[in-house]
Amino acid sequence: MSILDLAPIVEGGDAGGALRNALELGRHGERLGYRRIWFAEHHGMPGVASAATSVVIAHVAGGTSTIRVGAGGIMLPNHAPLVIAEQFGTLACLFPGRIDLGVGRAPGTDPVTARALRRGRPDGVDRFPDDVVELMGYLRATRPGQALQAIPGAGTNVPIWILGSSLYGAQLAAALGLPFAFASHFAPAHMTQALALYRAQFRPSSGLGTPHVMLGVNVIAADTDDEARRLFTSLRQTFLQLRRGRPGPLPPPARDVAAFEAQLAPEERAMLDETFSCAFVGSARTVRAGLAGFIERTRADEVMVSGHIFDHAARLRSFEILGELAPELTGARMTDLPAGDAVSPGPAAFVG
Repeated sequence: MSILDLAPIVEGGDAGGALRNALELGRHGERLGYRRIWFAEHHGMPGVASAATSVVIAHVAGGTSTIRVGAGGIMLPNHAPLVIAEQFGTLACLFPGRIDLGVGRAPGTDPVTARALRRGRPDGVDRFPDDVVELMGYLRATRPGQALQAIPGAGTNVPIWILGSSLYGAQLAAALGLPFAFASHFAPAHMTQALALYRAQFRPSSGLGTPHVMLGVNVIAADTDDEARRLFTSLRQTFLQLRRGRPGPLPPPARDVAAFEAQLAPEERAMLDETFSCAFVGSARTVRAGLAGFIERTRADEVMVSGHIFDHAARLRSFEILGELAPELTGARMTDLPAGDAVSPGPAAFVG
């Protein structure tokens, strides 16, 4: 059980506050026994403060001591693989044994911003498999005669994960023998097919002998189902604004949940229900039932939880409630898990 954070900027707040909250969440997760906290690369998003992902990772890793900190993920076509190898090699030297590197091929932004990021790399998406292999080479031990070296980076063997929301990432992760993290927390449509494909086509590698799957989910937990449903409206509003082409900071929850839902057009409600078909919203009892069923259906090796909640105290409480459920869901205390790594969505959102 791990945490995915975008360092959300809330209405009335700023990026500095979001980054301070990210560190507090990392410390909170560490105390509760969560295995990892990852940050996602997004650009030009008024509600996201994790654009400089490696810097945010250093910020949180420097303020914690045991939790693994990583990228979920770095959008590799935005960067030269050597630069990422140097950044994460540096992080691995500063925080040995605690850094993860998830990579994806999406831009993490709009087309205009993507062009600004990818100057000189117009074929970045098409080169993604080659870039991953190149990155892996920089992080391995240097070979005799190797002309290009990542310093720091070489020999750090930072664990690399392939991120995806389609069959493409599943096929690449299987071919390279890498662990696979699927973005079912916002794009669950191809989850079942992608997992089957990854597991069927997986080729063992020197770092990973069997398929290893992490699935993203949204969890909004509170002391009552009604309160959790109210908190959940912030995330629903965010995605609604994004689909309408008006992204903004994370809004406060709706005062009247029924009124908010009633004003949605049928196609908007359908879009939100599909997007959040892997969301578990409610009291501890409701979340336990929904998440346990999800883990059983998918046979996930790991679950990474996103919890976009406007009020930071309520967000900490949500992860606390989930942390208390973890022994029942995982079959072991999270703090007893080994530190090392091998390198159909079901019913609509389980809302109490």
